[in-house]
Amino acid sequence: MKGTNLGEFEELVLLTIAALGREAYSVAICDELERYTGRSAKLGVVHAVLNRLEEKGLAKSQLGDASATRGGKRKRYYEVSHAGKVALMRAKELRETIWRNIPGFNLEGSI
Repeated sequence: MKGTNLGEFEELVLLTIAALGREAYSVAICDELERYTGRSAKLGVVHAVLNRLEEKGLAKSQLGDASATRGGKRKRYYEVSHAGKVALMRAKELRETIWRNIPGFNLEGSI
């Protein structure tokens, strides 16, 4: 397995795959990323990240059944691997640790 460090966009893509469950294919991932972030997610960029996540062993994919509505083309579905889940948990723990250590940076009650 290659490095397991996650870039910010890799983390968002991996989290989106987890959130989509069995419906995690590239176009749905792009749509959800746009919904979550309010920013356009280019399909080519998402494909590059998906390939990188697979190379790192953090995600895995399989082809779905052929579909008449797609002219017989099959969708590639993604899921978070065990190593991907571990990497996401580490990233979450790291962020929480850093947030807890910021003195006086409590937004509760200031909204």
